[in-house]
Order: sequence, then C-alpha cells, then structure tokens
Amino acid sequence: MPDKHYMVDISDKVEQIKELVDDSSYFVINRARQFGKTTILSALRRVLKKDYTVISISFEELGYESFASSESFCIEFMEIVQNALQFEEVDAEYLKCWVNTDVHTFKELSRHITRMCEGKNVVLMIDEVDKTSNNRVFLDFLSLLRSKFLARENGDDYTFHSVILAGVYDIKNIKLKMIQEGSHVTTKDESKVYNSPWNIAVDFTVDLSFNPTDIESMLRDYEEEHCTGMCLDSLSKEIYTYTNGYPYLVSRVCQHIDKKLNKNWTLCGVKSAVKILFKENNTLFDDLFKNLENHIGLYDLIYDVLIVGRPRSYFINDPVIKLGMMYGIVSESNGLVQISNQIFERAICNYFVVKDEHNKKSVSGVLRNDVMYNGKFNMELCLRKFSEHYFEIFSEKDIHFLEQYGRLIFLSYLKPLINGLGFFHIESQFTDLRRMDVVVDVGRQQFIVELKIWHGEEYYSKGILQLCGYLESKNMDEGYLLTFDFRKRDKVRRAERKAVHGKRIFDVIV
Repeated sequence: MPDKHYMVDISDKVEQIKELVDDSSYFVINRARQFGKTTILSALRRVLKKDYTVISISFEELGYESFASSESFCIEFMEIVQNALQFEEVDAEYLKCWVNTDVHTFKELSRHITRMCEGKNVVLMIDEVDKTSNNRVFLDFLSLLRSKFLARENGDDYTFHSVILAGVYDIKNIKLKMIQEGSHVTTKDESKVYNSPWNIAVDFTVDLSFNPTDIESMLRDYEEEHCTGMCLDSLSKEIYTYTNGYPYLVSRVCQHIDKKLNKNWTLCGVKSAVKILFKENNTLFDDLFKNLENHIGLYDLIYDVLIVGRPRSYFINDPVIKLGMMYGIVSESNGLVQISNQIFERAICNYFVVKDEHNKKSVSGVLRNDVMYNGKFNMELCLRKFSEHYFEIFSEKDIHFLEQYGRLIFLSYLKPLINGLGFFHIESQFTDLRRMDVVVDVGRQQFIVELKIWHGEEYYSKGILQLCGYLESKNMDEGYLLTFDFRKRDKVRRAERKAVHGKRIFDVIV
C-alpha cells in the first residue's frame, strides 16, 4: 500500500502488464512464493479501474466445500465476484444481478457471464489460483473461460475482456500439481500431464524482480523522510548482490536495518540484516526446504550444483529445472544451472550441513576454543585440524562416498565452529565448477577458502593462480586453498604456507 509502505517504483512493470490487458490477452503470472504477485495485482487494479470494470478475487478465501462440485463452485464464484464489485464503481442493479440463484452448472454459468459482460469491458483477476482443493472443478472452470474466449474471437460470445491468473504453479502444469498432491488423475502419459485447457494464454515475460535501480527508488523514498545520509547507489547494489532482486528478501533486509539495526544504512548494516534473516523463522525458508524435501529430483539437482560442484546444463524443458525455476530456487547463468540468489544459496547450504549425519562427530567444544583466541578466528589452525579429522574419516569411507560428500564434510566441520559468531556462503564459479569458493565471515574478519578437487599438478597450479586473482578482486592479501585428493594411490597430503604473486596462501591437500 503506497500510502503506508515504502515501495519500489513498479509503475513501469504495471504499465507493461496493462499493455497485455489492453490487447485483450489472457495470461498467467506464475512466480515463487512471496515474489510480489499480490502487490503487483493490487497496483494493476488501481490503474485498470480507470478504464475497466475490475473483478479482483482470490481463491485463497475459498474452502473445500467451494470446490466440492460444479454447483457449489458456480454459486461461490458469483458471490465472491459480487462481494469484490461492492468496492468498485458499478451501479446497484448490475451488482445485484451478479448472483443468480438459477445458475447451478458451468453451462449456466457461461450464459450468465455472457449477460454480465455484454457491453462492458470486464477484467477478471484471480490471485492464488493454485490454492484449489479440487483441481478437477478448477480445470473445468478454465475450460469454460477458454471456450468463451475462442467464441468471442469469432464474434459469437461476450466474455471477460482479459483474465489474469496468479499463483506459484504455471496453469499449464496444474495436472502435474494434481499428481504431486495425490489428486485423482487418470493419465500417466507425461505429454497429457502438461496438456492444459489454458493454451490460449500469452507468455508473461514481465520481470517482477527488482534491479538495483528499482531498489534505489525505494531507498530514496525512505531517505526523503528520514535523512540518514545513506549512499543510495552502493546500498542498492549491495542489497541486490545478496537478494538478486527477490522482492521479499529485498523488503526484509531493509526492514531489519530500519527496525532492528537502529537504521544502520551502511554496507555493514546490510550484512548484519542478512545475518538476522538466517536466524529467524520465516515462511519463505519453510517453503524452500519443503519443496526440496518433496521433490527428490530437485533435491539432487541442487545438491549436485551447490555441494558436489557437478555442472548441470540449463535446459528449459527439463521438468526438474522447470520445477526449480517455478519455485524461484534456480536460474540460468552462462548456460548452466545456478542458485537464484546468494541468500538462498547460503540457506540451502546450511540446510544440507544441518542434515549431514557427519555433523555428529565433527567438532568438540575444546576445538572451538582452540581456533578462537582473543576474539580472533584462526583459519589456518582450523584447516590443520580438519586435515587430521578428514584423515580419520578417509580410512572408514570409500572413494565414491568422499567424492560426493567431501566438501560437505568440511562445511559440516566448519559450521559449529563459527555458529553464533558468523556465517559462510558459497560463491559458485560457473567458469570452473570443479572449484568452490567459501567466504567465511567471523566478526569483522573475512576468509576466502577455495575448495578444489585434485586433477593433476597442472590444474592444481592453475588453481593457485585463480585464487590469487580472486583475492585481488576482493582486495585481500591472504587466502586458503583446500584440495581433496580422491586417488587411491599416490595421494598427496600436506599443509604449508606459500607466497604467490604477493599473496599469502595457506595450502592444504587432504
């Protein structure tokens, strides 16, 4: 609500969507949870009501009984439409006529919609369309809208000028959702699973995420009232770096800076707000982890990309990748799958670490006291101790196990040492997925630890130079290289300091 909240300027996005409405298009806004769908619909409604009769409803308010049969749905649909129109500029007689007690079937509802739309430009917006308790009834409703749309195009019917459906699931995948939720579906043919009665919809390509300029517009609105002296450009870019423009994450980071960090509008304030975000319970993270647990293929994909470092080519028609895109978990970079934002990357990484059964034997309280001295974290000692710990595990596990979980063993080892003191995140290197950069923040200290897999002396030497270049880009003089050597024979094992191109490197091979 612009009169109550500091908001990103989304007028350009709304105008792009209005163009679709002006073209009489039917379309779907399907984005991940808390991606600003409801906010964009609210803003769109305010713009459209100048030229259209806007019916804005949500299926979230409908219970199971509303979808129990076509008759109950028809009655409930007319009633919620009438209720929505009470707050629009329509005459009393038109409002009264929207509920017709003689309508009991979809065929009768179709004729009723014809009468109510004749001579009017009516736009129907339905939020939370995937919150249906009986998808079969909903599919029949989509079929009704489709048949009326086609008849209108031939000049044989009157119907809604435009229909906008919003939800997480793409409507063309609604049958897939039915299968995943155990609903009654008679076909097992995958081609039919993706066959939807909503093939009249045009592609919705409006980017609802926030770029740094968008974020800056909200910060400027805030700054005009509070006069904090913040640097709008650097802060908006820093917030974008963590969130990649995910609307909820952008808003939450800003809210924490304002409410919990005494308006600390600095780069350090952004980092502190992100730390708070990881410590709180929120529905976005709950959904994130639930979706990983409910879809084993998606879980394996994310694990491969984030932990194992196995590259996955981005194919838009891959159903697992589609699922990850739909949930807002993955995106594309240089033709490869990547985690969609740095906060999700950290959250998922922590999630895998917590689940890791090796965590039970990772570290003792005494060791934490060893690596923390006078408030300073000793990363070199941490890696030396890990080398000993890993050597113990190596004798118990086979090579395949270590290749899959070697990196996770280190992250599981590290997490309890810095828990409550700081955090780490992975900065993926999409030009070389055999390496993983772990950035560790403890208090005001920051460490760069590059994890690599041994692929020969030449590749190892190249990795040293890569780390030096990465340290240079971070304006840091010291870094750490942890290499996993999974060979059964001729294994290299060492821990030593070296100087390369003016950088201090602590080099560990396990």
